[in-house]
Amino acid sequence: MRQSDAEGRHTVILRPVSSPPSPAGPPPEITHLVRERMEARTRHDWPRADALKASIEAAGWRVVDHGNRTSVGPAAPLAVEVDGELRYGSATAVPSRLDAPAANAWTVVVVASEAPERLSRLLAALRAHAPAGTQVVAVVNDPSDSQVTALQPEAPDRAPIGGVVPDVLRTSTRLGYAAAMNIGLRRATGEFVLVTDATAWPTGDALAPLAAALRDPAVAAAGGFGLVQAEPGRLRPNALLRWSAAAAAHVLPATASSSASSTAAAPVRATSESTANVAALEAAWLAFRRDDYRALGPLDERFVTTAWLDVWWTLRLRAGAGPEGAEYEPSEDDEATDGPDGPARPEAVEPGIDLPTARRAVRVELPLEREDVTWPPDRSRLNRRNMYRVLGRYGWRDDLG
Repeated sequence: MRQSDAEGRHTVILRPVSSPPSPAGPPPEITHLVRERMEARTRHDWPRADALKASIEAAGWRVVDHGNRTSVGPAAPLAVEVDGELRYGSATAVPSRLDAPAANAWTVVVVASEAPERLSRLLAALRAHAPAGTQVVAVVNDPSDSQVTALQPEAPDRAPIGGVVPDVLRTSTRLGYAAAMNIGLRRATGEFVLVTDATAWPTGDALAPLAAALRDPAVAAAGGFGLVQAEPGRLRPNALLRWSAAAAAHVLPATASSSASSTAAAPVRATSESTANVAALEAAWLAFRRDDYRALGPLDERFVTTAWLDVWWTLRLRAGAGPEGAEYEPSEDDEATDGPDGPARPEAVEPGIDLPTARRAVRVELPLEREDVTWPPDRSRLNRRNMYRVLGRYGWRDDLG
């Protein structure tokens, strides 16, 4: 609906999306705003374009720019109730616990979908080794029938962990990995949060040493599986190596612990409490402060797959609220001609700008077992785009490698 003020200027009154869009696309008032925004972008009137984008998104629509083209779609699937169970279509629909004081030491968040045996293994290990009061949140993302059965209220997987019954949240449709993880993170009550993809599981206390590391304010993230860049200089995502591989090749960075080479023979196991600086951490066992997620989150939901999200989030935690590089979505020409680290990027921030001191990410040797998972991620198109996002945001930094 459009109204005119005393000076004849038009205002579009927007109503939130309350039902799925028709196949014809967004309603006329949204289409009008999209057209107006495209004209503002052509004129390089960025404040006006940003204001129009905010209006479109406030009405429940998502705006994605592809160079000179713009696409608009519903912002998120709806939440629905099925047999008395509320299933969520977005993190924003989930009642948040983040603004309440921490009620316990740890929250563990995991996304479950089609591998119930993997989740069962993780939950059993946490049941044996997690400290009292540990909150576990499982986000069941468009699950298989066997995963649904495994998480029924009376099933063994729902038995208490640390004296607390695991929370189970279900999505209304298949969501991207970051979107599903954000659903679980909004329910976190622990002072510290561990995210895991369930490919690793503890054989002892694999949480207390992480809490000890995170009590150092200079540490932004701690985990069991580190990634390092052998050569100093600007961050190059595809130049990152697993700690074990770097140790075996004798290319650990100078800041690393001299005892690290002892882990090379057993890359997926750790038994002591020593720590070392790394560039980033893998999602198999990655911990941070809940307060940092509240300040620096949520996770970027354009990460539909798991690939590179752990690197992006570690770097986001390390860089804090300082300036970031530009949003970057590669064109098909970029993808056809890029090198191993993506296309060449211009400076994203003015040279000489004062940056806050980057915090550290530390690898902690922990009692963990892990499946054989390859690194780096395969170069499927979605995974490569995820890498470009890391490159666009942090590839200009020479203090994060």
